Amino acid sequence: MDTTVLNVISDAILVTVPTVTIGGGLYLVVKSYIRRDQELRIIELRATAGKETRLLRLQAYERMVLFLERISPAAVISRVLHPSMVNHELQLAIVQDIRAEFEHNLSQQLYISSDAWHLIVSAKDEIIKAVGMIAAQMPADSGAQQVARVILDSVDKSGHMLPNMTALEYLKNEARDFLS
Repeated sequence: MDTTVLNVISDAILVTVPTVTIGGGLYLVVKSYIRRDQELRIIELRATAGKETRLLRLQAYERMVLFLERISPAAVISRVLHPSMVNHELQLAIVQDIRAEFEHNLSQQLYISSDAWHLIVSAKDEIIKAVGMIAAQMPADSGAQQVARVILDSVDKSGHMLPNMTALEYLKNEARDFLS
């Protein structure tokens, strides 16, 4: 081989090897920086998501506490009672109001425990059932105010905690545990 060809090859190697070495090192540094940056962003996103999830869960507890308070017989009756109503109209209005409140809060089950959700559903169903049983014992043409009085008296005289109050206590305890 000719010395000029060897010199050209030698010069090419002398230029290429440092360039490849520097380029490879630069590639590794940039790759490491990008990976570290991505990891930091993931950590930040998780922290933000954790705060948002915690807030959503706390709001769910608040909304379900409000729901349980709103489905108590006294609260429902005060919202739906009209003097011109009769027995079956009052009963229907109570059931519709409770169901509307429940449907409005269905999505909250994502943020509370299954046990709490089952107690809430059970409380709703038990109150609807109790109102129906009491209303069924009254004459169909009874005035709504008379039926409302019987319902409220029955609740007062039962001496038992209403199902919504049982669920409310459970929910409050669960919320306290979540916050501590």
